[in-house]
Amino acid sequence: MFTGFSQSTLDFMWGIRMNNERPWFEAHKAEYIRDFQGPMRALASDVFDRVTAECGDRGFTQKVSRIYRDARRVRDGRPYRDHMWCSVERPNEDGAGTPVFWFELTPDNWSHGMGFYMARPETMAKMRARIRNNTESFESLIAPLAAQDYFRLGGEDYARKKEAPSENVAEWYNKKSFFVIHEESHAPILFSAALVERIVEGIKFLMPLYDYCATLNADPAPTDDGK
Repeated sequence: MFTGFSQSTLDFMWGIRMNNERPWFEAHKAEYIRDFQGPMRALASDVFDRVTAECGDRGFTQKVSRIYRDARRVRDGRPYRDHMWCSVERPNEDGAGTPVFWFELTPDNWSHGMGFYMARPETMAKMRARIRNNTESFESLIAPLAAQDYFRLGGEDYARKKEAPSENVAEWYNKKSFFVIHEESHAPILFSAALVERIVEGIKFLMPLYDYCATLNADPAPTDDGK
């Protein structure tokens, strides 16, 4: 059961950021398991159990990131991550085809939200086709997001702006990929079981948007991308 992260969690993250090398990590591995990996796994398990119980069976699994970076991609001589994340998602080979819910903790801040790691161009083309075919439905879907200031839309825009079917959907229509995120600095909620409730409530709020996006790949390929 997740009872909160601790100051020791933050101390470890800053330690690995400043001493990103095998001897330091091996000397502090017990702290990593106790203060960082353990609480993150407990958080992932509690969030997953709540979401599965309250949101129905969507074929979700839970994942927790590894602290070891992929050796094939290490170019800076830093073999360890100084941050970790957990996710609730459907099984997917590369994570690009379907959106995920995530929580991430770094030495500087924490965040949670929903979105794609990096959506495939064809996935976003299908999303634009859906928006064009039923703009009012998408406007209704994103209206609750527009009415709040907790989550914000993020993601890279196209350099050449696409002509959206309405002003209300333009910001979404011009994303190469997207995520909806809440970020904040370290706060007391991190050190409390209340973090589970915060994350679960965010997932429930974003679930209609998730359901919309999770079925995009089943749509037929659009014949006109509305460029």
